[in-house]
Amino acid sequence: MEGCEDKRSEQRLLHKWTRYSSAKLEEVEETLLSALRKPFESIFVEVGQCVGTNDKIRTVALNRESENIPVLLLHGLGAGVGLWVLNLDAIADHRPMYAIDILGFGRSSHPKYDEDPIAAERQFVASIEAWRVAMGLERMYILGHSMGGYLACSYTITHPQRVAGLILADPWGFMETPPRIKRKYWIRILYRTARKMNFYPLTVVRMAGPTAAWILSRRRTDITSRFEGIVPDERIVADYLHLVNAQKPSGETGFCAIQKNFGWPINPMLKRIDQIDPTIPMTFIYGSESWIDFEAGEVTKQKRAGSFVQVKIIDNASHHLYADFPDIFNQHVNEACFTYDKRINAQSKVTELVAEE
Repeated sequence: MEGCEDKRSEQRLLHKWTRYSSAKLEEVEETLLSALRKPFESIFVEVGQCVGTNDKIRTVALNRESENIPVLLLHGLGAGVGLWVLNLDAIADHRPMYAIDILGFGRSSHPKYDEDPIAAERQFVASIEAWRVAMGLERMYILGHSMGGYLACSYTITHPQRVAGLILADPWGFMETPPRIKRKYWIRILYRTARKMNFYPLTVVRMAGPTAAWILSRRRTDITSRFEGIVPDERIVADYLHLVNAQKPSGETGFCAIQKNFGWPINPMLKRIDQIDPTIPMTFIYGSESWIDFEAGEVTKQKRAGSFVQVKIIDNASHHLYADFPDIFNQHVNEACFTYDKRINAQSKVTELVAEE
């Protein structure tokens, strides 16, 4: 009993230092989402024991009444539904649109993922599938950014019948670790030491405590400045980034399990790309100034020669291409969905003709 009380005291001290507040995160997220012109639903979807004991996935839904194939948005590491605010309306103009905080991030439950890379990846996938079942969706397009792109592919390999098409925005986790990184043993030692000391990618945000939002507002203007036209104060975005990542490292534990050498995948997606059903179309969207290597998109085209694969590059865009040039990004996403719709409709007509014969 005394040990439990000590642990609760430590958690209270951590929250006091990081200035994390679930009420404040809700308030800041609502401020961001208030910029949407379409009505939206804000819900918590119960997904059971995916990783923890009673997991819930934070979900924002728009245009659910549309009969078109819906789109599910999966964010990248350290992000959440709020950062999609420049994209939600445009995508929801044509179909149901769902954005979630991946389990372990944002306002979703924060369970601890398995440390085994295969087990952790399965847990991510299982949570997405449990969410789909709970929402009653038959098939969907998945738009994944960065880590979300990796998870979108992993989910598609496991549940191909549930994915009608993939849109991968600057997807992380496709390429193998470069040889020059493999040879740097000091990096391996540093990484292992960080893991043993429970240092995760976003530890620096938590260590910065009450100064984190101020630092983010000045050091991450590449993100915060993109929302100037829709929020009363760009510090809102800095506050959001701080609060999303000031919580205990949950999703980060899952990410750390599937990566190595400070950000390279243990099980690169290019090695498994042939496991994705060849009938599922894929669209890659890259920022020309991103740190992500867009060679993966071209290699995928070669490996899937008989499948529909297209690669789009947005000039002058960074890794956060969805916020850098939202109009262009949204256009690429919608065009991909329209293309997928036509392919599905054409295939349905062929199936009907065959059945009639």
